[in-house]
Amino acid sequence: MLIRRRLIVGLPLLLFAGLAGLFLSRLGAGDPALVPSVLIGKTVPPFELPAVDGLNGADGNPTPALAAADLAHGVFVVNVFASWCAPCRLEHPRLLEFAADRRFRLVGINYKDTDDQARRFLGALGNPYAAVGADRGGRVGIDWGVYGVPETYVVADGRIAFKHVGPLSADSIATVLRPEIDKALAAAGPAQAAP
Repeated sequence: MLIRRRLIVGLPLLLFAGLAGLFLSRLGAGDPALVPSVLIGKTVPPFELPAVDGLNGADGNPTPALAAADLAHGVFVVNVFASWCAPCRLEHPRLLEFAADRRFRLVGINYKDTDDQARRFLGALGNPYAAVGADRGGRVGIDWGVYGVPETYVVADGRIAFKHVGPLSADSIATVLRPEIDKALAAAGPAQAAP
C-alpha cells in the first residue's frame, strides 16, 4: 500500500520533471537563424519608406528612399540595420566590401532608429547602400518578419528568395549568402540602375 501511494504521488512529479527537462533542452535549440522565413518565395510586403534625412552616399549625393516597387526587377540584398545594434557595427566592414559587387544592389532598412543616429552611424563607418529606407516605427520590419537586427534578405524580381538572421561574417558571406545570390541571379533579370 505504501509503495502504491508513493507511486501515485511520485509519477506526476516524474512526468513533470521529464517534460520540464524536454522543454529546457528545446529552449536552447531555438536559434532564429535556423528558422526559415514564411516569406521565402513570396512577394515583398508592400512598403514605402522615406529616406534617412540628410544621408549621403559615397559619391556625396543624397541616398534615396526605399519602397517595394524599387525591388521589383533584378536582384537585391536588403540589409536591416540600426545604429544602436552592436552586431551591425561588426558586420559593417563586410558590407562595404560586399557592396562593390555590381551584379546586385545592396539596399538598407534602418530599423527603429532616428535619422540623426543613422546618419552618424553611416557617416562614421561608410555608407555601402544604394538606397536606405527609414523604418522609424518598425512597422516594415514586422511585415518582413524581422526577429532582430541585423538581418539580410536576398530579393529577386520582387520575391524574397533567402533570409539570413544575425551578423554577416566573411564565412557566412562566402558559404551561404553568395551561393544564394548566385541562385537568384541565375533566375532573375539584372538589377535596376541606381536612381
